[in-house]
Amino acid sequence: MHGRSIANSRITPLILATALFMENMDSTVIATSLAAIARDIGTDPISLKLALTAYLVALAIFIPISSWMADRFGARNVFRVAMGVFVLGSIACAFSNSLLAFVAARFLQGMGGALMTPVARLVLVRSTPRHDLVNAMAWLTIPGLVGPIVGPPFGGFLTTYFSWHWIFLINVPIGVLGIALVSRFLPESVRHKTGTMDFKGFALAGPAFALFAFGTAVISLPALPPVVGVLATALGIAMAFAYARHALAIEHPLFDLRLLRFPFFRSAVVAGTFFRLGQGATPFLFPLMLQLSFGYTPFESGMITFAGAIGAIIAKFVANMLFLRMGFRAALTLSTAISAAGLLAMGLYTPDTAVALIVAILVFVGFWQSIFWTGSNAFVFADIEDKDAGQANVIGQVSTQLSIALGVALGGGMLEASQALRGGELVLGDFHFAFFVLAAVCLISTVMFYRLPKNAGHQLTHAQGGDGGH
Repeated sequence: MHGRSIANSRITPLILATALFMENMDSTVIATSLAAIARDIGTDPISLKLALTAYLVALAIFIPISSWMADRFGARNVFRVAMGVFVLGSIACAFSNSLLAFVAARFLQGMGGALMTPVARLVLVRSTPRHDLVNAMAWLTIPGLVGPIVGPPFGGFLTTYFSWHWIFLINVPIGVLGIALVSRFLPESVRHKTGTMDFKGFALAGPAFALFAFGTAVISLPALPPVVGVLATALGIAMAFAYARHALAIEHPLFDLRLLRFPFFRSAVVAGTFFRLGQGATPFLFPLMLQLSFGYTPFESGMITFAGAIGAIIAKFVANMLFLRMGFRAALTLSTAISAAGLLAMGLYTPDTAVALIVAILVFVGFWQSIFWTGSNAFVFADIEDKDAGQANVIGQVSTQLSIALGVALGGGMLEASQALRGGELVLGDFHFAFFVLAAVCLISTVMFYRLPKNAGHQLTHAQGGDGGH
């Protein structure tokens, strides 16, 4: 029985990771192909940040109901449907011929992604003892990291020598395989009793996320007057405050903001937000800089940017040992500091910088970014009881997607602001300015994690006396 338990603890994360593979490959593939897609559908590359934001907005809207749907309809059923929706969105992306159609297709993809990854994480959290959670999260994300390794060079190759449409069509066989594996091997998880769906909370929170992310993304887009972005952002903030009042007044809200009273959970959400604000725009800005300012083809830029994923996948094999020896405070502080330094380095690159140096830095920084993601995904549950794990998962995932969306908007906004102040076409200095701002924002997370207690998250790496009943 013990051997079967070990096998299941490996097989389940690997099957669930099919979703992460599709999502991570998709996000890295599109990043290397933005310039080509923009030319083909008749828009500019910076405007395509709206398509990236649309995907993240869909995640933020639908992630809050992922836990409720998993308990109501069964995690396996929800997971299969979500993968199917993601595949349909991928097909729609491939056949898009305008910015509006592409944005709508990315939103459909986001609806599928909103249920895939949170449900996968929830299944894993509910079936894994707390002291083994870091290791389980590493197993979940290892196959997902294959996507970023394959994505940039493969997507760049398809875009350069064939057509960008194929970068979305490759999701079809992957998704079909994932649905088959889930149907064949993944057992139905235990369903927790569901309360009444908080429809009022969903009606407030969903539009709040969408308006805020949309508004911050389009404030400086030339296609729309700036006032549209400002009004959308303001209305989103107002609806967020209305949701907060509603959530604190009822017993079972859509997602329970009262969990923020737990200090480690609060630190994981708030400090993690500043990290993702800094890092969120990197997949958008760095390939664009390599193509527009350095003159690389999508294939060449993809061959460079995939180096970060090599460091990331190496980190997954040592993450558990590293957190065991260093502790969460030291590991999270160091990983965020090195990640901020990596952003600073991007602001210093020129076409004369040796490619070998850029690749070496990307591998090193990618290693520590991966350590952060593994650790922060587990640290969310450091002081959370099992009964609140679903809620904590939802809040953690929503804050992740919103902060990444805002990071894309921040990076693009800084790029556009630098260009507007200087006048003329985009130049390398505009990218450098954006990376300097993002590095400073990311560094805030380093300060916040450094202020954690030295033994923070101890229970995530050491078995506790009562853990056997988890």
